[in-house]
Amino acid sequence: MKIKSIEVWRKNLGNTRPYTIAFKTVDDVDNVFVKINLDNGQYGLGSGNPSFQVVGESLDDSLNTLTDENLAFLIGRDLREFYGLLDEILTRFPKTPAARAALDIAVHDAFTKYLDIPLGVFLGGKIKSLPTSVTIGIKDVADTLAEAKEYYDMGFRVLKVKTGKDVEEDIERMKKLRECYNGEMTIRVDANQGYTEQDLIRFYQETRQLNMELIEQPVPADQVDLMKQLPADIKALIAADESLKSAKDAFKLASPPHAGDIFNIKLMKSGGIHPARQIATIAGASDIDLMWGCNDESSISITAALHAALSFNNTKYIDLDGSLDLVVDVVNPGFKIENGWMSITDRPGLGVELI
Repeated sequence: MKIKSIEVWRKNLGNTRPYTIAFKTVDDVDNVFVKINLDNGQYGLGSGNPSFQVVGESLDDSLNTLTDENLAFLIGRDLREFYGLLDEILTRFPKTPAARAALDIAVHDAFTKYLDIPLGVFLGGKIKSLPTSVTIGIKDVADTLAEAKEYYDMGFRVLKVKTGKDVEEDIERMKKLRECYNGEMTIRVDANQGYTEQDLIRFYQETRQLNMELIEQPVPADQVDLMKQLPADIKALIAADESLKSAKDAFKLASPPHAGDIFNIKLMKSGGIHPARQIATIAGASDIDLMWGCNDESSISITAALHAALSFNNTKYIDLDGSLDLVVDVVNPGFKIENGWMSITDRPGLGVELI
């Protein structure tokens, strides 16, 4: 079962709902795609979309990593060297995690197609289904409420609201959302590093009675020591995101006193399923819950993240809405979604199909 060839291409998938977060506005969705062709005619698919502000990788960097010359080491290799290949991908491309993720996902897809089982089954699936949050960018109160109603009418019951530019307006948005959806909506907050310590404490004090489920990365990623020193009731809500890119980061965040009770794992930060599972294992050994998130991505990598997420008992949250607002995609999704609840299919591999 040998790798015959590898195809790499780029495609802008469009975005029907541009949005703003603390450090950027997202208008378009460019992804890089990888197709690993096997000598038996089967293939595996992967995709990647880096966030330059988080990992220092642009899509051009991803493409410059995934050249024929750089990928030559994989041609002719037996896919049954599965973990050896994944480790080699991890070590060869240390500075471009989205490129690694695209390769890693394609290897997982091809290998589990060869085994003729869904990837989630191979990974030891523990959970059947979870509700994903859907994301509202930084907007004024009226626009926030209008978009929340759209999602509510579509059947979603978990909102993730971007904050981090104006703490007073953030507090007002939370209060108005809770007024409108008292007990009917779970509300998560993502400040994307936008708060100072004082902002965070003020936000928490003003919203603590509103039953916010969690707060993603409220302070800058390099302020891990500050995160560790926060009061326990605030740390219980904190999901480390931009500060968590690798297993090494996971050890630092989890070491006593830990920097929050939740790890937000993204394949585009970790570099694929294989290193993401290393982070998840550290979290499990440290009594830390898991959230699995995403960038704006093809449903190839969204599906991969879902398969991985459902294979850990300590996965409590998923935020895998990154493909829902795409104008086009190159595949049909490998997941099912009903009223916001996501589950995998019984098709081999990722279960995605090229359009």
